[in-house]
Amino acid sequence: RNAFQLCQIQLYKLKCVSINLGNGVLVCGGDKTLDGYSKKKYVCKLLFIFLLGHDIDFGHMEAVNLLSSNKYTEKQIGYLFISVLVNCNSDLIRLINNAIRNDLASRNPTFMNLALHCIANVGSREMAEAFASEIPRILVAGDTVDSVKQSAALCLLRLNKTSPDLLPMGEWTMRVVHLLNDQHLGVVTAATSLITTLAQKSPDDFKTSLSLAMTRLSRIVTSASIDLQDYTYYFVAAPWLSVKLLRLLQCYPPPEDASLRSRLTECLETILSKAQEPSKSKKVQHSNAKNAVLFEAISLIIHHDSEPTLLVRACNQLGQFLQHRETNLRYLALESMCTLASSEFSHEAVKTHIETVINALKTERDVSVRQRAVDLLYAMCDRSNAKQIVTEMLSYLETADYAIREEIVLKVAILAEKYAVDYTWYVDTILNLIRIAGDYVSEEVWYRVIQIVINRDDVQGYAAKTVFEALQAPACHENLVKVGGYILGEFGNLIAGDPRSSPLVQFNLLHSKFHLCSVPTRALLLSAYIKFINLFPEVKGTIQDVLRSDSQLRNADVELQQRAVEYLRLSYIASTDILATVLEEMPPFPERESSILAKLKKKKGSSKLPDLDDSRRNVNGSAEHTDDTETSPSLSEDLFPTDRPHPPSSFPSILFARWAAGVTNNIIFPVFFRFVCKSNGVIYENQLLQIGLKSEYRQNLGEINALSREAQTSLSPATWASFSEGIQRHSLAKRHRS
Repeated sequence: RNAFQLCQIQLYKLKCVSINLGNGVLVCGGDKTLDGYSKKKYVCKLLFIFLLGHDIDFGHMEAVNLLSSNKYTEKQIGYLFISVLVNCNSDLIRLINNAIRNDLASRNPTFMNLALHCIANVGSREMAEAFASEIPRILVAGDTVDSVKQSAALCLLRLNKTSPDLLPMGEWTMRVVHLLNDQHLGVVTAATSLITTLAQKSPDDFKTSLSLAMTRLSRIVTSASIDLQDYTYYFVAAPWLSVKLLRLLQCYPPPEDASLRSRLTECLETILSKAQEPSKSKKVQHSNAKNAVLFEAISLIIHHDSEPTLLVRACNQLGQFLQHRETNLRYLALESMCTLASSEFSHEAVKTHIETVINALKTERDVSVRQRAVDLLYAMCDRSNAKQIVTEMLSYLETADYAIREEIVLKVAILAEKYAVDYTWYVDTILNLIRIAGDYVSEEVWYRVIQIVINRDDVQGYAAKTVFEALQAPACHENLVKVGGYILGEFGNLIAGDPRSSPLVQFNLLHSKFHLCSVPTRALLLSAYIKFINLFPEVKGTIQDVLRSDSQLRNADVELQQRAVEYLRLSYIASTDILATVLEEMPPFPERESSILAKLKKKKGSSKLPDLDDSRRNVNGSAEHTDDTETSPSLSEDLFPTDRPHPPSSFPSILFARWAAGVTNNIIFPVFFRFVCKSNGVIYENQLLQIGLKSEYRQNLGEINALSREAQTSLSPATWASFSEGIQRHSLAKRHRS
């Protein structure tokens, strides 16, 4: 190694590596004169060269031979080489397994530990098959020394992750659980890690560990640091074991037994009290250990969500960390309080820290902490503070990092909708949202504001006036043009009485944005123009001139050209009554769960997102949140269904979505893919009937014919009678409905 360190020039390093590789080849070539020490030295050099980044394709057999040595240093180098360089699919695995089996049977604690470490490091399935039954026996044997028990527990933990189906824990379960009573805390720590992983998969099998974990935790928490000198870390008694025990308890609900519940509550209260005591050391290791136990205890309190006193107390202690000078503590405090805000017992306590959280949002340097502050504001929001929180989030949005702007936009839109008592405030908020961060306002947001305006008569006039004023800005975002085109096309008549917003002024304002917009928005504006013809006959000639212009009738985009032609012909040939029927006002949409919330859940992950729809808190004397589990369809399907006039951009996709919604997937997709490459074929067939499609296309023209005939199978008279009776019933029911 010294020779490598002395080589300051890369060329000399390569020369040194080449010399040592050459010597290694000689050793591995079968030189019988070399003793075990020399082989160990060259195998160690090969390992070091590999760690420097060079490929090693020899020496593996010599490392395996070192495993049979009775000297610790030689065996250690052999196991180390195998752990680093041997692949789990290597042909040498069987030889390695034989050497490991011999060491496990030797009852030498040092050799057993080396063998167990090698099994855990390699972790191959073949090793798991070979030792899955032997390692649990070593773990629970009464004559196994403590250090080997630790290694065996951690080795089982590794094998459980790589080959969980091979571990026969059924017969060893109770004996493994009782390791929590072991006098050696190192064994207890390793066993707790193993039991926690196994309990997450099979909680019922390890339910007896609950009382033992509480007993052990109680003994640690109530003991003085001098009682556990070997496991006291900077005046904190066994912090790692305490954290692991608290995590094990989070695998189960609160204990039903009153005495166990009382003991657990006492432990958690003691942990919270010790965290408030003056620090016994100024070193960061002391605060890290103490805070690790505290935050894990708070996680357990939140998980149980059954002790109001503990929840409020935990919230107050977390509030003290919101202004801590350590960034990590501020982050963890905000993250934990997000979960506390979803509890009916601690929600009001979390709200008391709103000013501190808002200040963190404005002054925090770390973007991850600012994002957690946004999450906490979202979680603590209710009717009493909704306007304040939405205002602060809008203010922060102007300077927010680009990576989190879309998420903030979704949260503002959800809060504004959910807690809007006055929907004029909701309209103002969404338009302001589009103005500040229009590029991050997804279709779900502006679809939703249109839905709400259409469903509420009391806000339609205000929305039309507000969006008309917003469009007068010299530069406005395209999403605002979409909202303006849709709302003015539906409700522009409500503000047409004012000379400043006359029909012609509205049309000119919308058309002034036309050339700046994308094709989908232009198509939507064309739909708004034909709506204007129905609402305002006096501007019919002006709109017809626009539709008749070469820029529309000869537009390079097929969608725009087709709309212009069809709308122009419709304005000429349709009577006033027909025009009013075709272009009637959009009916109210069915009330469903907001798809903005669905998108936010998808973006964040449901497990990380505070649930606003959980009826978890009672604010101002009434439950504000209701849990609606109905799945919301796409907003575009609501806003532009196939039986209504379509805005532009997504007619084919919406049509297919609406069609697919009524047919099961096992019928749609085989039929759909069958007709991708064929112009005719059978789309449905049973024992009674066969239905087929035949299509023919020439340039822009197409013809589709549906054909039906009786199936080519012989049916009994009873079957035909049942089939005929069903048709008659269907015809009578249809006649009755009509």
